[in-house]
Amino acid sequence: MPKGPSGQKRKADVIGNAVLVMKIATGEVEDKAPKAGRAKGGKVGGKKRAENLSAERRSEIAQAAARKRWSD
Repeated sequence: MPKGPSGQKRKADVIGNAVLVMKIATGEVEDKAPKAGRAKGGKVGGKKRAENLSAERRSEIAQAAARKRWSD
């Protein structure tokens, strides 16, 4: 049986899946797919990490990334 984005079981047949999509669209069934707001954690974490790094360390990281990007 196929699985959805967060591992929940989905209908294997096309008609059963279409009925499920229709029920989600009309509000009969709640969609248990992961919400887009959860990605917010990574964005907040990156800013927090940048605030905690010294300017010297940020420069070292950027230089290492540039070397890696432009190396043959």
